[in-house]
Amino acid sequence: MDFAITPDQTLMQDSLVRSLAPLDRVRAYAGNVQDPGTDLWQAMTEFGLPGLLIPETYGGLGLGLLDAALMAQALGQGISPVPFLGTCILAPLALLGSGSPEQQSHWLPALARGDVRVAAALSEPIAGVREGAGVSLNHGKLSGKALFVEGGLTADLILVVDQGGGLHLVAGDSAGLTRAAMTSIDQTRRLAELSFDQVTSDPLPGPSCLTRLRDAAWVMLAADSLGACDAMLEKAVAYAKERKQFGRVIGSFQAVKHLCAEMAAEIEPMRSLIWYAAYAFDEAPAEASLMAAHAKAHSSEIGRFVARTATEVHGGMGITDLLGLHFWFKRLGLNRQWFGSPERVREAAAAIQGF
Repeated sequence: MDFAITPDQTLMQDSLVRSLAPLDRVRAYAGNVQDPGTDLWQAMTEFGLPGLLIPETYGGLGLGLLDAALMAQALGQGISPVPFLGTCILAPLALLGSGSPEQQSHWLPALARGDVRVAAALSEPIAGVREGAGVSLNHGKLSGKALFVEGGLTADLILVVDQGGGLHLVAGDSAGLTRAAMTSIDQTRRLAELSFDQVTSDPLPGPSCLTRLRDAAWVMLAADSLGACDAMLEKAVAYAKERKQFGRVIGSFQAVKHLCAEMAAEIEPMRSLIWYAAYAFDEAPAEASLMAAHAKAHSSEIGRFVARTATEVHGGMGITDLLGLHFWFKRLGLNRQWFGSPERVREAAAAIQGF
């Protein structure tokens, strides 16, 4: 029995990798906070990423989370600075899971066309509430603060969760909403602090699907880390084949061979785990939350190992801006903590199993 992804999925992933911006464009985006990355998002819209999970009746592709995970893997491999998680994954899932028919018919076609970019302010109930953070709902108005919101500075629409677990849509130009940039090690993804002062929202009336959004976020971040690990291993092997020491390429030294082999040996089981977690999200709902937690926690640990080891293979060149290896290193660092550290995610996994 063949448990591999299909040829069509492989073709779609390879096509996305080829269409991603080169490192020089990523470097320019990272070095200029005023760069909106409009051309980067337009390329992803033309590829069809915004409509991945949106049913065909609303103009989308109607694919599953495994397909989305393969796209996230490609984006991580290319350290692409696009608002994929909020716009392409969490917003469609929230509308499909908790939105009214009117909200779905209004927003899903616009999302599928790439006309709307969404920032997901969901970190607090998933990763833990920092002092002074959290959004409360009082008399139909939102007040409080949301941290670590990717794309929050420029998003057209904000997906917000209140302290009771309710989901809301907030227009980017709403009165009482203020945005401030947050410092992050990952310059390919800009985080924001959003403050709400009696902000009017459009609540999603259905049962809260926050757990499902959490699981999807964990799988997507794990897949992004997988792509970054693949890229760092590829670069380490290529460097080992061309860098010479003592008249020999360093890849001929046993110690360097072992470093590269260890990275490959850690990445492959991680790949299978993430693919199954994405599959379980749609096809094995009883296992979905636990597998998502395992994928997020495990990829966080393997990502740190690969980032460190690939940099070691490069020696002193590994930390220079010339090679750009640090972009993948820092992306893995943010993925490790975003939407929950591995320690917190393991705690959630234990709770899921009744421990």
